[in-house]
Amino acid sequence: MNILVCVKRVPATGGRIALTPDGQEIDTRFLGFTISPHEECAVEEAVRIVEAGRGSSTVLTLGPEAASEQLRDAMAIGIDRAVLLETDGTDWDPMATAGAIADAIRDLEAEGERFDLLLFGNESADSGGFQVGIRVATALGLPVVTGVKAIETGDGRVEARREAGGGWEVFGLPLPAVLGVKEGLNLPRYPSVPGRLRAKKKEIVRIVPERRPGGPTKERLRLPQADESQVEIVGTGADAAPAVVELLVRLGVVAR
Repeated sequence: MNILVCVKRVPATGGRIALTPDGQEIDTRFLGFTISPHEECAVEEAVRIVEAGRGSSTVLTLGPEAASEQLRDAMAIGIDRAVLLETDGTDWDPMATAGAIADAIRDLEAEGERFDLLLFGNESADSGGFQVGIRVATALGLPVVTGVKAIETGDGRVEARREAGGGWEVFGLPLPAVLGVKEGLNLPRYPSVPGRLRAKKKEIVRIVPERRPGGPTKERLRLPQADESQVEIVGTGADAAPAVVELLVRLGVVAR
C-alpha cells in the first residue's frame, strides 16, 4: 500500500501568538513551528500501516523552504519520502491549497506514483478550515470520510470509524480513498536521534505549484479577545477566615 500524508506547517500549539504591526502576518521571531496534532496522528498511522505490511509512505506539504523541517521530522519517525510544494511563505486559501495538492498528486501519478490512501488532518491547528482534504478528494473524484479515529485496511478497502452520539459510525471505502483523521487515532512517537540522522540524508522533492485565482482573500489578522481575570487577596493564615466567610456570604454560597 502506498500512502500519502498531507501536513501543514503551523505555529507551535500553546505558543503565544503575536501579529506584525500591519496585522497581515504572525510575528514568528519568538515562535516555533510544528504540524497540527491531527496531522501528527496521520503521519504515525501511515508509518504503522506500512510497518504492519508491505508498502511505502510519502509526506507532502505546501509552504516555504522552512517547512522542510516538518517534512524531515516526519521522515525521522519512518516516512519514506517527502514532497515540498514550495511557496514564498504567503498565505494560501483552502481552494488554492487543495488545487495545488491535487495537481501535484496528478503529476506524481503521471510519473508512475500511485497512492492508495491519502491522509489529512481533520483540520489545521491555525485556521481550522476543515476543507482541504475534502476539496482534494472532490478534485480527484475519490471517496472521503472525515473525523476518523480508527482505521483498518485490507483487500483493496479501508474501514474508517468515527465517534457519533456515544457510539461509532463505520464506513467501508474502496481504495484509493481520502481520510481526514483526528487526534486520538493513535499515540504519535517522537523522532529518534538515528531517525533524524537518516532523515537529513533523504532528498526532498521540490515542486513550485501554480496558484489558482479565486477563493477568499485575507484582509487582516486579528487576535481573539483575551479573557480578563482579577485576583483579590483577602488575607493570610487564620486572620483571613472572617474575610473568606464574608466573601462567601456576598457570593451567596453560605448564609449567616
